[in-house]
Amino acid sequence: MSLPSTSRPILDGSSDSLEVRLLGVVDFDAALYLQERLARDISSRTDKRGALLLCEHPPIITVGYDGSRADICADKDELISRQIEVRWLSRGGGCVFHVPGQLAVYPIVPLDRLGVSDAQYQHLLEQSMLDVCREMRIVAERRHDAPGIWCRSGRLAQLGVEVRSRVAYHGLFVNVTPDMLLQRLLLSPHSGERMTSLSAQQERFVSMHKVRESLLRHLAARLGYQQYHLHTGHPLLTRTRRNIYVDA
Repeated sequence: MSLPSTSRPILDGSSDSLEVRLLGVVDFDAALYLQERLARDISSRTDKRGALLLCEHPPIITVGYDGSRADICADKDELISRQIEVRWLSRGGGCVFHVPGQLAVYPIVPLDRLGVSDAQYQHLLEQSMLDVCREMRIVAERRHDAPGIWCRSGRLAQLGVEVRSRVAYHGLFVNVTPDMLLQRLLLSPHSGERMTSLSAQQERFVSMHKVRESLLRHLAARLGYQQYHLHTGHPLLTRTRRNIYVDA
């Protein structure tokens, strides 16, 4: 994949606002490239300005520090036949299966200038998702033994954060309306645990737009951003189309 290269800062001017990009379904590598560019830009600034990418990904498995190949049930041939790539990342958390219908939430923010520690930041991400659940009248909780959000029928959201030069990136992955069949390719990190979604909890279709708007609002408030600016797309992104392979 070819991505444009530029040395020009991609966040211009001094501001304490949060720049939000609604990206739709984008290739994982393109989103990662943009996160890294934004993280470098933000680390060189002196204000509190941050960025937030909200998107979905074609099917791909990413593995953080707490994950391993043993967490993936499918063998190499099955992954190839389904066109599912496995990527090893320098982030916290374990294995995450990204698919359309799962909201990927990527805040790129300067923790030191926000006055937030690594542990506090993780807690703020989880609390933002709990705010969304309360708004949707879904009973949910966070746990002290593992990052993420759980409800009565399983794990609803996963967390995987990296902090470099005191700038956080990667983030939160929320199952809104994904095809849960693909989650069978991953082993549960906790015995008896299973993945679930907001749609499954409400027993009806849940709008991605509604969840995205709610999470954006609560996350900005939790991080202390009084202003945020919405944008769609980004010139540094490239997009690909891939088929999703699931059992009938």
